[in-house]
Amino acid sequence: MPRSRLSPSVFNLPVERMREGYYSDKYFVRARETLLEDGYSPVVKMQVFGKAKGYLGGMDEAIAILKLCSDDWDALAVYALYDGDEIAPWETVMTIEGPYASFAHLETLYLGVLARRTRVGTNTRLVVDAARPKTVMFFPARHDHWLVQTGDGYAAHIAGAIGVSTDAQASWWGSKGVGTVPHALIAAYDGDTVLATEKFAEQVDPSTKIITLVDYDNDCVGTSLAVARAMGERLSGVRLDTSENLVDQSIIPQMGTFRPTGVTPQLVWNVREALDAEGFHHVEIVVSGGFTVEKIRAFEAAKVPVDSYGVGSSLFSGSFDFTSDIVRVNGRPEAKAGREERPNPRLELVG
Repeated sequence: MPRSRLSPSVFNLPVERMREGYYSDKYFVRARETLLEDGYSPVVKMQVFGKAKGYLGGMDEAIAILKLCSDDWDALAVYALYDGDEIAPWETVMTIEGPYASFAHLETLYLGVLARRTRVGTNTRLVVDAARPKTVMFFPARHDHWLVQTGDGYAAHIAGAIGVSTDAQASWWGSKGVGTVPHALIAAYDGDTVLATEKFAEQVDPSTKIITLVDYDNDCVGTSLAVARAMGERLSGVRLDTSENLVDQSIIPQMGTFRPTGVTPQLVWNVREALDAEGFHHVEIVVSGGFTVEKIRAFEAAKVPVDSYGVGSSLFSGSFDFTSDIVRVNGRPEAKAGREERPNPRLELVG
């Protein structure tokens, strides 16, 4: 079955600005101007590759930039991998063949989206794999500029995140953001988590899963039980988000053999056992606050009864740089030393 790509219209690109080189490194703009003034536009083959193992993101966006912002898309032959593909270091992920002046000004743009989305997609895939079969919620919107949300959300979706926190992050595949009853709403109701949850439930669509934060008073067990008693079957889950500088009240009598701060395995067990003891087996436990691949792996290895992980800032860590080089000019090999053509049979022609 043929694999599909997103339509270029999804990305809402500032086409005219991109075409004029507004977002491009100036040296590419000037290189293109030099060729145009000289009346010379050699037919080249451009080879794009990453330098680290990862899961590709941003390819459909990169293709959209070429389709909408090059001088003549019909004059180009583009071969590419797909978003979500696993890639090896130095593996060619895309080639562009055609008159160089037609797309010389776009290199900064397509490399940038590949780097950004691959970083987010790879980090998300790693936490999804670590948590499997548990679900992962993509919650890093507050840790970066709002303009990156749409593409980052799609990269996370491709990588397997079960939910994203904003409508913008979910927009490219036609979904909506998800979330929990926040601390701010609890504060607005004078710190009453039960009341805030009840008011929240009254206002949202009945199909919305009600998940509430239960660490506002640093008493996750007591608050979880209070909310569960008030909400009954309407409560889908509780979310533990204890600060890494605090020790939850239920942990204080148990201290001595483990690091007690933040969301610990013992805290999750305390909440689970308390809920089950009162028959609230249906209430799921979501954890968040400082979760990384390593922390998730440790929780899963210890079989901590977590149902979902909310992961934020760690999904923006690291870097996945991409580079592009001309490897052929007018049909003959021509490349910078060490950057010779590396064919990749996995590439597919872009229609």
